[in-house]
Amino acid sequence: MLGVNALNQAQRLALGVVVLLIVDIIWVASSELTEYIFKNKKYDKPFFTTYVKTVMFSMYLIGFIIWRPWREQCCKKKDWKMVDDAWSGSPPTEPEAHLGDSIYVPVKYDIHSPSGTDSDDAGNGGSGKSVRFSNLSEVRQMSDDLAEEAIMSRLSYQAYLRAEEEKQRLNNRLSIKQVVKLAIFFCLLWFFANYTYQEALLQSEAGIVNVLSSTSGLFTLICAAIYPSAQGDKFTLSKLAAVLISLGGVVMVSMSDMKLEDSIPAGALWGLASAMLYAFYLVLVRRKVNHEDRMDIPMFFGFVGFVCAIVLWPGFFILHYSKHEPFEWPDKHQWLFIIINGLIGTVLSEILWLWACFLTSSLVATIALSLTIPLTMVADIAIRKVDYSLLFYLGSVPIFISFFIITFLTHWENWDPVMVGLKKLLHCICRRRIVQRIRELDREQTASLINSDMA
Repeated sequence: MLGVNALNQAQRLALGVVVLLIVDIIWVASSELTEYIFKNKKYDKPFFTTYVKTVMFSMYLIGFIIWRPWREQCCKKKDWKMVDDAWSGSPPTEPEAHLGDSIYVPVKYDIHSPSGTDSDDAGNGGSGKSVRFSNLSEVRQMSDDLAEEAIMSRLSYQAYLRAEEEKQRLNNRLSIKQVVKLAIFFCLLWFFANYTYQEALLQSEAGIVNVLSSTSGLFTLICAAIYPSAQGDKFTLSKLAAVLISLGGVVMVSMSDMKLEDSIPAGALWGLASAMLYAFYLVLVRRKVNHEDRMDIPMFFGFVGFVCAIVLWPGFFILHYSKHEPFEWPDKHQWLFIIINGLIGTVLSEILWLWACFLTSSLVATIALSLTIPLTMVADIAIRKVDYSLLFYLGSVPIFISFFIITFLTHWENWDPVMVGLKKLLHCICRRRIVQRIRELDREQTASLINSDMA
């Protein structure tokens, strides 16, 4: 993460776009594999598959065993005694109170060599007694806080500033308790965003679902305007125009979906619901955590999986007895595909997607969903022999173009060409009206002068 922090805004944006492209490829493969599980392997259980893939996030909690910084967060306790003493006016504690227990280590010098005192005493007719030192030395370790201050005091000024900046960055990180609260707050929103996406894949083609998922850009723009979290997410007329261009393509795609199914597409409704929930989830996360350094993203998703595992298991009984999704245990081949899809399409891709959101903006991350459209069409045509209409291809073009427009507008945060053009247009209209009014006044004045002369 230190290398990422050293990047400037343009480099962070470029890295975020690359990560989003990787995520798009993973999502296309995951959506195709999900359709294969539902339709070819005859295991159409979106709640079960979503639940399993979400619970798989819990494997990130292994980091508390193998990752030392996470363990230190659990064990580290700040010593507030000196602060309390300062406020209460009581005398500060003795320095020995901040030292560890005594340990004894062998000394490194030769203890059998005579000291200078011994030789001097012998030469002066002394008693000739030698002084022998212990071959062990007592060592007491300084506390971490005092040791850090001692090290900082020996640094150069520039190194001290860099160390203070890094220390401030680490101090701003959310604690484990705060990450758990954040996971509890977002777990249901994230789960149902994915569950509605799985339902959409069950009832429609992957290409159509991914196109409709791109409408999350509009919901993200609206939410970011109401609850702004970063400079790149602020509302502008140019971003609104780009999102409306994308929605124009969505309408065309939806019309092609109706032609494919000869009815109102239920999968389209599920896809729109998923897009809305994804937008809410992403904007709210960015509002709670404005930078990736403030939170361990794997830890966050690990607790999301753990909380979902505890809270959502009653859903199996509700869906089973309501006969919406009768419970059925998958066979070993179905298990294999579900686990592979969960590891790559959920556990890995969601981490990358949220990280890319921090690198770019919420709007860029959601509009990036549109890039799955051409990839999904190619996959559907090559693998599943799906025949899309011309209207579908025409509708995909503006959605694809809008992503690059949003990316450029995010890089140049204060650039709003639509607003500039609108102001120039209004200025020209007002100026034309003023000139026209002046000419009318001149004509009226001229006419009045002529009439007075004639009189």
